[in-house]
Amino acid sequence: MTNHLHQGDLPDSLDLGTVIAVDSETMGLIPQRDPLCVVQLSSGDGDAHLVQLDRKSYDAPRLKALLGDPKVLKIFHFARFDVAAFQYWLGVKTAPVYCTKIASKLCRTYTDRHGLKDLSRELLAVDMSKQQQSSDWGADELTSAQIEYAASDVLHLHALKAKLDEMLAREGRMALAEACFGFLPSRAALDLEGWPEIDIFAHS
Repeated sequence: MTNHLHQGDLPDSLDLGTVIAVDSETMGLIPQRDPLCVVQLSSGDGDAHLVQLDRKSYDAPRLKALLGDPKVLKIFHFARFDVAAFQYWLGVKTAPVYCTKIASKLCRTYTDRHGLKDLSRELLAVDMSKQQQSSDWGADELTSAQIEYAASDVLHLHALKAKLDEMLAREGRMALAEACFGFLPSRAALDLEGWPEIDIFAHS
């Protein structure tokens, strides 16, 4: 397993395949306020690729092309946040997407614990550390602990998707999950346009 740190953009020769795991690190949890700092990706081969973005320009054409490529499925955990951040800071609509948190909520109805750490522990017997979750991702140089943490957020998403797909199929909810995944870019757009908490489908 190797963690690769790239400055500004993905290398031109990198081919991550047609199903990639994606996550991001920002300066906070409000996409319009808190800058996007790092995007991490994995093809599921045990390696992680981290792009430390140039926050003065966000000029990352290869990364943007990959995120918007309709032939590449992007696996996230809580895709709603990352997709909104990519739309705001990179100007790219990320699709198609798969969200392990939504999948979990649709098939693991026996629990209210749908965090990545909880999923990894139950479904993969992997105990993830979240110690660096709130660290300074805007620093000029990332620490080895930050790099390891960021990488861990994408290294298990392919395996989680496989487990969750089995459960969704078993419960007859795969089509519903796919419809939810397809709506995620629109849900992220609603967040950015000012409807982050309001349920526009509600009667009131």
